[in-house]
Amino acid sequence: MAGYITVEDMRALEANSNYFGVSYGELMENAGKSVAASIISKKRRCSVLVLCGTGNNGGDGFVTARYLRRANFEVFTVLLGHSSGIKPGPTSVNLERLRAVGVDVREIVSPEMLPKEIFESYDIIVDAILGTGVKGTPREPASSAIDLINQSRAYKVSIDMPSGLDPDTGECAKCVKPDLVVTFHAPKKGLEKYNVEVADIGIPEKAMKYVGPGNIRGIKTRGDYSHKGESGRVLIIGGGPYTGAPALSGIAALKAGADVVTIAAPARAADIIASFSPDLIVKPLTDRDILVDEDIECLTPLLARNDVVVMGMGLGDSPRTLAAVSKIMSVCDRIVIDAEALRPDMPLRGIVTPHRGEFKRISGEDASPEELFASETVRSFSESKKIVTVLKGKIDIISDGKLVKFNGTGNAGMTVGGTGDVLAGIIGALYCKNSAFDAACAGTFINGAAGDMAFDDKGYGLVASDVVNMIPYAMKKYRHYL
Repeated sequence: MAGYITVEDMRALEANSNYFGVSYGELMENAGKSVAASIISKKRRCSVLVLCGTGNNGGDGFVTARYLRRANFEVFTVLLGHSSGIKPGPTSVNLERLRAVGVDVREIVSPEMLPKEIFESYDIIVDAILGTGVKGTPREPASSAIDLINQSRAYKVSIDMPSGLDPDTGECAKCVKPDLVVTFHAPKKGLEKYNVEVADIGIPEKAMKYVGPGNIRGIKTRGDYSHKGESGRVLIIGGGPYTGAPALSGIAALKAGADVVTIAAPARAADIIASFSPDLIVKPLTDRDILVDEDIECLTPLLARNDVVVMGMGLGDSPRTLAAVSKIMSVCDRIVIDAEALRPDMPLRGIVTPHRGEFKRISGEDASPEELFASETVRSFSESKKIVTVLKGKIDIISDGKLVKFNGTGNAGMTVGGTGDVLAGIIGALYCKNSAFDAACAGTFINGAAGDMAFDDKGYGLVASDVVNMIPYAMKKYRHYL
């Protein structure tokens, strides 16, 4: 496949593959089978030493050894570590499968235990010691094993990456120097100077096209040592004719991980919004009923103090309000634009979240019900405006003008009013610490997943606040999805 892939993107694809029906175990089976097939195609039946770590790279090695044994190669396998240290899952399963077919697996826990003589006794050495998640200088006994591999005259094959190499940069303090690297799905940037074969391990097309749990795994949220405000401050500008919409956005932003959420709304709406939740900070604006130009002065310090602005929900379409919205929008760097703020004459920027009617209003284009044609329309619009677009629908379409992703979470129960306001709040929270495209992809998936959980409980009786309440559960479930 053309182009490089980063470690994070590959992990996202693997998680999405598992979610869409091709499990981690199947991917590991396909990976090891591909490595074995490559060796079999190049070498006559000969002797092979397979060195495995305790992680997923080691699991690929166990599968490789099993297929080589099936092809009547002489196979000896070394596990660098205790088998008890392997987490339950595909790697441990494949270790047992390998032992079940009669392949000896010797466990080595210190460099002194390494049988140095075998590194010159085998025709081929397969390196499955360290995977893509290991950074820095390898620890023992992997470090000594790498030295012995490099000193050997055997033909050396590394699985996915040479052990010790940083796959994104090609840097290494100490790494295996292979004759061949069999990498998976797409080449990694760090492999430019190596002899590389790329193996298809069966990642489904849907895992590449659609957002899934993998798009949440890499999202930055609150850390263990974060202080108040470090995980994001979101300013919601909304309300006036409608009061529920900005409140839903604000509470959704809090549920999605923002530390502080402030809602700036016309005075009458602000009084009502303040009664919804004590967790929200509410700033009354100058006019009782609508956002006006005079509010810009009091909003200016709020714009400076917050990481992301989410604007549009419940503002109405008064000409005075729209004139103020345009001025505010033009000075915001990181902004999520929804609802009444989506107008063709606005200086759109950041992330826009239209439904199909709003998209036609801001673009002049009808988004086709056909995914493929609609995606090109959305991509072209995003490219021309230099923004990220989330086109809401049965299948959501997300584009930054270059990449296009689809989202299939969500259900017909979410046609109830307010779920779009919830989406804007979630994306705003994630946008505080992530790129616009990543925040839009993850936020759209989370919103739909929370809606699916709410639907399981409430059916067609769900309301937008039910979706809000499920946001933390959806994030917890899919953030650590395996």
